[in-house]
Amino acid sequence: MTLVTAALVFAEDRWRTRHGFVLQGSRILGTGEPADLADSFPGHEREDWGDVAVVPGTVNGHAHSFQALLRGFGDDLSFMTWRDQVLYPLSETLDRDAIRIGALFDFAEMAKAGITTAVDFFYLHDRGNDNDLAVVEAAREVGIRIVLARSMYDWTGAPPRYQETPREAERNFRELHSGLRGDPRAFAQPAPHSIHASSPDMIREGAALAEELDLPFHIHVAEGRYERERSIELHGLSPVALLDSYGVLSRRSIMVHCVWVDEADLALMRERDVKVVHNPSANAFLGDGIAPVRAMLERGIPVCLGTDGGCTNSRQSIFEEMRMAALMAKARLADATALGAEETFLMGTARGGEILGLPVGRIAPDHAADLVVLDLDALSLQPRQTAPHQIVYAMQPDAIRRVIVGGEPVVEDGRLTRVDEREIAGKVREVTGSWRREPVAAPTP
Repeated sequence: MTLVTAALVFAEDRWRTRHGFVLQGSRILGTGEPADLADSFPGHEREDWGDVAVVPGTVNGHAHSFQALLRGFGDDLSFMTWRDQVLYPLSETLDRDAIRIGALFDFAEMAKAGITTAVDFFYLHDRGNDNDLAVVEAAREVGIRIVLARSMYDWTGAPPRYQETPREAERNFRELHSGLRGDPRAFAQPAPHSIHASSPDMIREGAALAEELDLPFHIHVAEGRYERERSIELHGLSPVALLDSYGVLSRRSIMVHCVWVDEADLALMRERDVKVVHNPSANAFLGDGIAPVRAMLERGIPVCLGTDGGCTNSRQSIFEEMRMAALMAKARLADATALGAEETFLMGTARGGEILGLPVGRIAPDHAADLVVLDLDALSLQPRQTAPHQIVYAMQPDAIRRVIVGGEPVVEDGRLTRVDEREIAGKVREVTGSWRREPVAAPTP
C-alpha cells in the first residue's frame, strides 16, 4: 500500500493541488489530503512524485486497431470510396499475425498518448474468434486494458471474412465472452455494426446478448449524411428511429458517431437513456460533419470520446480528441462557451468508464490504478496556474512522462516499457511493404 502525493491531481473529478491518493496493487483505495490519508491508511509506504500533474488514464471509446496499418492509403477520400477501394481490399490481405501486428502498432501509439483503456470494434471473423484473440494478445503485450467490441456483420456486400449469420455471431460472441470472463484487463461486448451492415435480426441478437449478459452493446449510428437519407428513403425513419422500431434502444446502447441526428432523434435518445461515443477527428477526416454534442449534453445524454480507426484519423490520442471536440463544438455553434475544458476532459476520462460500465477513467476509491503523469515543466503546460486548460487545448505529447495501467508502468519517460517500438515499426514495414497508394476511381453515382 502506497500513499502518493503530487503537485496537481485530478481526483474524484476535481482539480486539487498538493493532493494524495493511496494505491494497493492495481486499485486506488482512497484520495484526499495527504495528512488525512496517512491517518486513514496506517502502515503505508510513501512516495512524492514531485512537480507533476497526475490525471486518470484516458478512455478511447471507439477504435479499429488493425486499420492503423492502412494509415495514409485512404486519406482525402469519401467514406464510401475509402471503404470499398481501400479498407475492404487491403483488409483482405491480413492474416492473423498481421492483425496482431496492426493491433500492437495501434495500442502502442495509444499507450504513449495516455490511453489506458481502448474499445476495439473488430470485424475480421473468418477464423471464429482467433483473430479477436490476436487483438487481445496485442493489448496484453502493450499492457493496456481492452474492450473487444465484437462486431456482428451480415451485409453480403462486404468481404466474406466480415460476414457471419446471426446464429454464428451469437455462438462466437458467447465463446469469446466466456473465455475472457474474469480477466481484469480484457472484456467482450457485442457490437452489431450498423443499420446498413447488420440485418434487423443481427441487431436484435446483439441487443439480446447485451440484455442477457448484463453488458453494453455498441453500434455505428448516423455517421454520414448518406446513412440518414437512405434510412428515410427505405424505411421512412431516421437511423435512430429505425433502431427504436426494432426495440433495441435502451440504457445498454452505446451509439457511435450520431452526427446526422435531429431534435426528434435527440429526444428519443434521451428517453431511451442511450449513450454516445463522439469521434470528432474521424468525422472531420471523412467529411461527415460535426455531431451536435452541446445539444446532447443539454439533454442529459452521456457522451465520451473515441479516436475511430487509425486510417480515418491518423492520430490515436484522446487528449487530441478533447481539443477537437471542444473546438468543433465552438465552431458549430459560433459560441466560444459551447464546450469548456473541464467538461471535455471528463468526456475523455470518467464518462468513458461510466459508459463502458468499467471502474476506469477516475482517480477515486475502488477504481483501477490507471494514471497519466504529466510534466508540469513542459512548455506546452505553461503558464502553470492554467495547466488544467493547457492539458485540453495546448499539451504536446512530450509532456506525458509516465503511463500506468493497473498500477504497472507501460510508458516511462516517453518510452514503452513492455514492447520494442523499433521492432513494431519493422513488423509494420513487413506487412505493408508491398502496398502502394493507387489512383482511386471516382465513386459510381
